[in-house]
Amino acid sequence: MISRFERVSNYIIVIALTIGVLFPVAWFVLTALSPNTSGALDFSQIAWSNFQSAWHDGNLAHSMYASLVVTVSAVAGQTVLAILSGYAFGVLGVVGERFLFPIVLLGMMVSTEVIVIPLYYEFERIGLTNSWLGLVIIQLGMAVPFGTYWMRATFRALPRSVMDSAAVDGAGTWNTLWRILVPMARPAVLTLVLLSFMWTWNDFFLSLIFLGDPQKQTATVALGAFQGRHVLQVNLMAAGSLIVSLPVVALYLFFQREFISGVMAGAVKE
Repeated sequence: MISRFERVSNYIIVIALTIGVLFPVAWFVLTALSPNTSGALDFSQIAWSNFQSAWHDGNLAHSMYASLVVTVSAVAGQTVLAILSGYAFGVLGVVGERFLFPIVLLGMMVSTEVIVIPLYYEFERIGLTNSWLGLVIIQLGMAVPFGTYWMRATFRALPRSVMDSAAVDGAGTWNTLWRILVPMARPAVLTLVLLSFMWTWNDFFLSLIFLGDPQKQTATVALGAFQGRHVLQVNLMAAGSLIVSLPVVALYLFFQREFISGVMAGAVKE
């Protein structure tokens, strides 16, 4: 039984943490709505025009479209490849798994900064710089190792009896994967989609290097250029940042139950 003191203490801690998390967010939103360019809060009026100025001056419409194309393409490819590779390593038991799986995990351990220079020259040689396709391919290569590890652990945590029953009923490996295992692993799959979307959408380093053409730059790079031009207008910088972050926040709020469930399922020890 939990004592009254422990219960009250828990509520106090939770409330304190909630305030600590929400206070900077609330301050940031109020700054974006403030007419004061220095960032000081001004409640005399709500400057909704800050968002309009940031949207037009930062060319965020075109850059967010670029981010959407790159992110959706990369996340779709990452998710499919992660499911297939996780199924192969976690259920089918591919030949040479003990040798191949550590090689795949090596992709999680190599820093992007270490390989970015040779990667750039290689992509320039084959004509994939200043290309959304090139950036999508890079994002796939950087994210698939984690996705493989995530889905392998997820499939191994599912009851083996379900797979055996499917085999007895005549279901092949393909039907077992897409009609049985993937629906059962839906929270983990959605969690992987959310994480991949967040990482790809928020990427700045790779987009800055591989997309030199301003007409092809993603939202994070466009936001960086916008902030560089309006370094003394804190309210406009805050408004632009809120616009760019909105898709990730909206997606998380929509799938927050599945995200929490997927994270908890991913914490199950193999």
